[in-house]
Amino acid sequence: MQNANQSIYSVLLAGGSGTRLWPVSRELYPKQLVRFIGNYSLVQNTIKRLESVIGAHNIRIVCAKEHLHETARHMKEIGINPERKIICEPCGRNTAPAVLLALLNIIAIEKDAILCVFPADHVIQNTSLFHKKLKSAIKLAGNGYIVTFGIKPDYPETGYGYIEAGKKVSPDGCIIKRFVEKPDEKTAHKYIKAGNFFWNSGMFVFKADIMLEEYKKLNPSLFEMMSIITSKKNYCTKKNYAKLDDISLDIAIMEKTNKGLVIPSDFGWSDIGSWKSLYDFLPKDKTMNVIDGDVVTENTKNCFIMGRQRLIAANCLENIVIVETPDSVFVSDIANSRDVKNIVSKLKKSNRKEYQQHKTVFYQWGNITLIEQKKGLTVAIHIVYPGSLYKVPNPYGRCKQFIAVNGIAKIEYSGKYHRLIKGKTFMFSEKKTISISNPGDNAAELICVETK
Repeated sequence: MQNANQSIYSVLLAGGSGTRLWPVSRELYPKQLVRFIGNYSLVQNTIKRLESVIGAHNIRIVCAKEHLHETARHMKEIGINPERKIICEPCGRNTAPAVLLALLNIIAIEKDAILCVFPADHVIQNTSLFHKKLKSAIKLAGNGYIVTFGIKPDYPETGYGYIEAGKKVSPDGCIIKRFVEKPDEKTAHKYIKAGNFFWNSGMFVFKADIMLEEYKKLNPSLFEMMSIITSKKNYCTKKNYAKLDDISLDIAIMEKTNKGLVIPSDFGWSDIGSWKSLYDFLPKDKTMNVIDGDVVTENTKNCFIMGRQRLIAANCLENIVIVETPDSVFVSDIANSRDVKNIVSKLKKSNRKEYQQHKTVFYQWGNITLIEQKKGLTVAIHIVYPGSLYKVPNPYGRCKQFIAVNGIAKIEYSGKYHRLIKGKTFMFSEKKTISISNPGDNAAELICVETK
């Protein structure tokens, strides 16, 4: 039975790269950090959705090391101190290692805890119904079950795995009969007609000690290797972590355990796994378009059009996706838009930077946005957060000129300090490293012009 004093933790899995949402989602700035819907990023929305059921102090986010600082900044933006709440993976190895890493982290603090595991990039429309189902799942987990949420399918989706539900063991929970892989359309139609098949949401609730025993019993090699990696100082390296099995929690545990329950749910869930799923989720205008940005349309319907910087003019289009970013434009019919992942693979093979990063790259201290780059000239905007400092190397002795646009910047160069305010400039060309700090309360904005 669930202990009334049992602590409940939310574990958000934020390790995906979201290639089906390129060019907005990229390797160094994946979809969970993007603001697709409203004023918050997907990870912020997920945190806020859970706050009233699971306290913010018990939030844990599992993410890649390269996303640590930006994830922390997103937490701070919504008033949550990220200290000791972010668990970094040296490299991605799928959901089974990620969940186990979080499990060992939490169980070291509190053995008698209940963990609620959610992807950080999903969206839910009916929050009150979700909370009701979550509370039911927590109660069932307290009784020793490993609970997942099965989403009632409203069309024959072939991009999701399905869960077949067996007999009921509570008003909400059913025994998991089996997991099935992504079906073809004919099979998906059969599942919907049967009425006891549900989309696999990838959300789980369980007692820490119960799940730990299942790892030991059902996937001992993964458990043993992770235990070694996490117990030895300086041993959780990319080299060692990459040796772990690249395996999902479904395959490693859920398909084998006899403790699995599914709660059939219909709370307006979407995994936002493609431009089509985002289009399906968002409200449409009178011509069934989803429009975001500076967009003008004529005789256009059933389209998803998103602009980030430039004007987009669309004429006589139907069932089309157009997504514009400062360095790339993606155009596709909506039905096949998920195939953008194949384009990303081609970009990666060609060593194109567009698959990995935007023109704006984020760091612990701030960010740099590339404005212009051609032979002998680079122009970029540097944003330095309040209280932050970063070092600017100049190994080739190029001429670098910094022009202050907003805020206050303090530059240390050859033992001397130079204070830059709006309109002031600083230039150097020696093969030295300078330090730029922000002693002010607002972000410092500098334009850097670099010439050979």
